[in-house]
Amino acid sequence: MKLSKEQIDYCMECGVCTGSCPISRLIPTFSPRQMIKRALMDLDETVVKGRELWACLTCARCSTRCPVQIDFPEFARIYRGRARKEGNLPQLSHHGTLQAVTALQTRPVRQNRTEWARETGKFASTGDYFFFVGCAPFFDAAIKFGDTSMDTVKSVLKLVNRMGIEPVISDDECCCGHDALWSGDEATFRKLVRKNLDAISGSGAKTVFFSCPEGYATFKHHVPQYFGELPFEVLHITEFLARELPGSGVKFAPASNGDGVVTYQDPCRLGRKAGIYEPPRDLLKLVPGLQIEEMGLNRENAVCCGTSAWMECSNCSKTMQTERLLEALETGAKTLITACPKCRIHLTCAQSNTDLHMDVADLYTFILNRIE
Repeated sequence: MKLSKEQIDYCMECGVCTGSCPISRLIPTFSPRQMIKRALMDLDETVVKGRELWACLTCARCSTRCPVQIDFPEFARIYRGRARKEGNLPQLSHHGTLQAVTALQTRPVRQNRTEWARETGKFASTGDYFFFVGCAPFFDAAIKFGDTSMDTVKSVLKLVNRMGIEPVISDDECCCGHDALWSGDEATFRKLVRKNLDAISGSGAKTVFFSCPEGYATFKHHVPQYFGELPFEVLHITEFLARELPGSGVKFAPASNGDGVVTYQDPCRLGRKAGIYEPPRDLLKLVPGLQIEEMGLNRENAVCCGTSAWMECSNCSKTMQTERLLEALETGAKTLITACPKCRIHLTCAQSNTDLHMDVADLYTFILNRIE
């Protein structure tokens, strides 16, 4: 990662990143600018061997506000690779179960990733559309809070079936590599992506859509960086549904008094990383009478759900999550909706340890349940 003289000069006199960072607010000693400064002063060792590197959420709140467009999450990602080589590793959540599952998927193991789809709707082995399911089946094996991550992918399949689309779902698909990449494990990331590219290529798909923001952001931005231009279109399912559902003939029942007011949580990878803010809201607007009340911090200013890549889940994370839930409740909404499985899991988990009561719902299941 190279910085121009203008970026360096401005950075050393600024501090917008630190003032914008949700971690810096809770841990006063944490400063993105100071980490960059130490790296520029050839004090890389203090960055590579420090715990601060892992505290960063890579939520991009700093980089979207940076006056000279320094990509601090990318800085953190690169230095995490160096930290890993020095034996400085992150604190893994859930005993490292999900990282172990990711590592297993780099090997030639047989997976049954389509049984749920046979029980849910219609899909194909070849065709124009490929539905990248991601790690939802593994999330459910390790973590269960209310609605499951499989409810999300089942709802997506049912929605596209309603539109006459039978997407490819493949047993050969594996983890997108997002978590490996952002925890400095580039070798695992490369192996996973290669397997996925082979699976997609074999399906003949022209468009690959993702319900998970992390999978989408990985294929939209990082896979081309490592593997070159992709021979297929990459879409987030909210883009696709917001574009196609209104003209599909699908009708929605009016919102009832019990669910007439909702608020929406912008996932970091879908919002700041990909710039997709309106399609999820456009989908909610298809429900007659549904009122969307925005939290004070929304769209590019939205607060992260508090942890990333199943690591470093700390008291700091829980504080952020609780504050976000309180902000959601202040809108008067009874339901907090998100398009990210990790946001739903993290916010539901945080709420389970409080006296707060709010339904944290998956966008696609919410929409599906309101179709006439």
